[in-house]
Amino acid sequence: QVQLVESGGGLVQAGGSLRLSCEASGRALRDYTMGWFRQAPGKEREFVAGIIRRGATTSYADSVKGRFIISRVNAKNTVYLQMNSLIAEDTAVYYCAADTTEKGVGYDVWGQGTQVTVSS
Repeated sequence: QVQLVESGGGLVQAGGSLRLSCEASGRALRDYTMGWFRQAPGKEREFVAGIIRRGATTSYADSVKGRFIISRVNAKNTVYLQMNSLIAEDTAVYYCAADTTEKGVGYDVWGQGTQVTVSS
């Protein structure tokens, strides 16, 4: 079973950048569709970005398109989320997730989350 550990969160001023990392152990990340989600206080968890398994196709929420980039480095078994031009509305706990289901039906493995706070 794959395990995910996020890092890279912190406090940043509006307009700044952060890079989140999601390191996997137990299995190769390239075999799974990977995603980043976030949950702000009082709100439901929402999809941020995803990258398809064994490929490079990516997808993004409209709110982060053009500002965030998801990538995967197979040699490091790590998925990244580069976040640029951060705004206060990006403040949330960010979670990395993997879809390890046989038919790719949904994210079933989650990391513990990392806090991102953007000050305006």
